[in-house]
Amino acid sequence: MTDAQTEPTTAGNSPVVLVAGAGGVIGRHAADEYLSRGARVRGLSRRPVTGAQWEHLPVDLLDREAARTGLESARDTTHLVFGAYIERPTTAEQIEVNSALLANTLQGLEEAGAPLRHVTLYQGGKAYGAHLGYFNTPAKERDPRLIQPNFYYEQEDILRAAAAKHGFDATMLRPEGVVGYAVGNPMNILMVIAVYASICRELGQPLRFPGTHAAYDALYQVTDASLLARATVWAGAEPRAAGEVYNITNGDQIRWRQLWPIFARHFQMDYAEPQPVLLAEAMPQHQDLWQQMVTEYDLVQTPYQDLAGWAFGDFLFRSGFDNVTSTIKARQHGFADCLDTEDRFLDLFDRLASNKVIPPLV
Repeated sequence: MTDAQTEPTTAGNSPVVLVAGAGGVIGRHAADEYLSRGARVRGLSRRPVTGAQWEHLPVDLLDREAARTGLESARDTTHLVFGAYIERPTTAEQIEVNSALLANTLQGLEEAGAPLRHVTLYQGGKAYGAHLGYFNTPAKERDPRLIQPNFYYEQEDILRAAAAKHGFDATMLRPEGVVGYAVGNPMNILMVIAVYASICRELGQPLRFPGTHAAYDALYQVTDASLLARATVWAGAEPRAAGEVYNITNGDQIRWRQLWPIFARHFQMDYAEPQPVLLAEAMPQHQDLWQQMVTEYDLVQTPYQDLAGWAFGDFLFRSGFDNVTSTIKARQHGFADCLDTEDRFLDLFDRLASNKVIPPLV
């Protein structure tokens, strides 16, 4: 086994893990990964998570009192994995609501007397300005913060202050473009591509990249949710990870220009040149068609609005600049896990089809 695959599981030091945001693609994979290694796991989410084998806690983390009372049953937590997130239209609102989520969680665990040893906090490319436009690549963890306010910065400051005060360790992980098998998690580019391709094929149309030519040619990277989960377990057990920030990606870079023709062959479709289309405008019009496909192919009944985040896809497919972060620091500190992104996309498409989330590919 590699260091990333080892986590003590003896009775004396096996972690008791609380995953905030367990209904998301990141949190769900982290909870499942810890559970597979023998840890006791609880998942916090507003709604129950279908198929979860760990204990579910329906706690409203935005309500300080509700968080305090709801977290009393997690008083034995040793490891907090914080993947909770709420989208808001403005930077100020994002900072306010997401800082409150983290602060209320930490305060609730403190008041419950939890013997917290480690907290993992997820960040992302926004820490480098990926949402603003061009940024220096490959981005490194030591790069200075931007003058633009960011909820990642506020959360990190809250966490570092609490860690210093109460004596636990904290690690910040920065993935990019997380992909993973998950239903009902719209911010997942895998589902955007899979549902878009499935509908195009049903309509008898070729597969076209729906973004800009600049984004088609730019370097990009993704982070497989299962790899990120393994990094999370590693960070919670690795002394060198205490207080550190790590970029976590699959370890390679891609260009959509190279991948989309491969996607078309995998879906057994023709491929055509890119045509910029706003998915957030076009794809909601095909809800009735999708329902017909669900019936025809006996697919999993998932609300159409929960299948894919079309606006999220529009953002990524219009980012016409290189988006690359360095993962050297994580490798130097002992996490060397990596995946071939092309192979992983195809594997995940096959899994979605075999589990009847999308129509069969053959």
